[in-house]
Amino acid sequence: MGPDDGQLPGVVWNIVTRHAPETPDRAIRTNSSRRGRFLSVTITITAHSREQLEAIYAELNAHKGVLATL
Repeated sequence: MGPDDGQLPGVVWNIVTRHAPETPDRAIRTNSSRRGRFLSVTITITAHSREQLEAIYAELNAHKGVLATL
């Protein structure tokens, strides 16, 4: 989740697919907040290891445009 600035889906997609390159384009979903200030981005992947997931979360959390990860 982060600000709805038009860049967040691309940022999240680039980070996730760097670690899970086989992720299909249809795996991404977005949802705007009620007032349109924030955007949640969901990408469904098949993880191959705990380390892979930890690397994705670490990079997402380190990005200044990402406010929260689940």
